[in-house]
Amino acid sequence: MDQALKITNVLADPTRYYIYQYVSKKHGDVTVQEIADAFAVHPNVARLHLTKLEDVHMLVSDTQKTGKGGRPSRIYRLSETVVQLQFPFRDYQTLSQIAIEALISLGDIGKQALFQVGQKFGHVAIQQYVLQTHATELSFEDKINIAKEIFCTAGLSPEFEVNADTKQVFYEVYNCPFKELATTTHAICDMHGAFMKGVFQTLFTDIDLQRTDSILHNCKSCNYQLLSQ
Repeated sequence: MDQALKITNVLADPTRYYIYQYVSKKHGDVTVQEIADAFAVHPNVARLHLTKLEDVHMLVSDTQKTGKGGRPSRIYRLSETVVQLQFPFRDYQTLSQIAIEALISLGDIGKQALFQVGQKFGHVAIQQYVLQTHATELSFEDKINIAKEIFCTAGLSPEFEVNADTKQVFYEVYNCPFKELATTTHAICDMHGAFMKGVFQTLFTDIDLQRTDSILHNCKSCNYQLLSQ
């Protein structure tokens, strides 16, 4: 309860909350001066906000030499620690672990079912989006923007690079919502890929989706290449 109170108190400040959002979208390190400039506050105020976010394990920091002599600067980035608030307590991660292990224990049949359901959820995500927005006659760019919005809603924190002429898309996923489970059960990665494949298959006639890097391989993001028709 004490930790929950600390977290809610830290995030109750709107500026601090938006600073956390800023850092999460940066996908890298930030400095006190960068935050001060971005939010038009004094560096001491920026440092206080960053320190409070670090106190509740939402950020971590390191010192970095400036190369100009003098006192090293401090840089901040997102913490790998998962922060959760639940009232009353629920433990869906354990439930997920039980369900996944039960499926995997069935062998190839269980794994195939896992991938098929992941793909189905990708289809459903697109269908729900179209129903809610009444989207019709979509261009290539429209379809990619829909996929990006769905990925953002799913917490993937994606960045897209699009070549509309060749219908080629490179995108990076900076947050894996299933990372803790995927670390011990690698089929989760394939299921997550099936979800994204389901999204793109619903938007395009024919696709080829390849993963080139993974967060689980100590990369800062999972990287994908999409070719579509």
